[in-house]
Amino acid sequence: MKSDNHYEAAFDAYLRERGAAVVPVVEARRSYLDPGEVKSSDFIVVAPHDAKLVVDVKGRKFAGPTKCGKPRTTWQNWCEREDVESLVRWADRFGGGFRGVLAFVYDLALHVELPAGTPDQFVFRGRVYLLRGVAVTDYRAHMRTRSPRWGTVHMLTDDFRSLVKPISHFLAPARDVVECSADGAGRAES
Repeated sequence: MKSDNHYEAAFDAYLRERGAAVVPVVEARRSYLDPGEVKSSDFIVVAPHDAKLVVDVKGRKFAGPTKCGKPRTTWQNWCEREDVESLVRWADRFGGGFRGVLAFVYDLALHVELPAGTPDQFVFRGRVYLLRGVAVTDYRAHMRTRSPRWGTVHMLTDDFRSLVKPISHFLAPARDVVECSADGAGRAES
């Protein structure tokens, strides 16, 4: 976890407010897994009902400006290919029911209004965030190359809409997890 990253700080506060045991990972140096280096995750989480997660947080603005200054009305879901591969490896290595989750923490612009009752809206330090996640195994199965030069990947809009869940979905006990819509993390996308 980077202490100056407001997305990660908001995610940490959200988890703690829900009673999760949280280990923020210091990213100052690479970690070693087996014989090679691997990118560190951002958090190791054990939720109150024993949900076990290895999480990498991706902070995004919504509706952030495009290059020409217009508001972006898509829920960005890109990340580095290395983020996905490392998260898969960490979850496998921890074993014991740990799941890798890519957490997309959206910093909502002041003019953005989501429907009342949208799950996992979180106010932190004067900002409103929407917390969403995708199981890394699902993300990996549907990811497409975004930029070969930068090593980034993303999911197509329809795939993202079908797989993204409120973060609370991943904190629930496995037997009680109910499929639920993204409520806000897909409707505004065009």
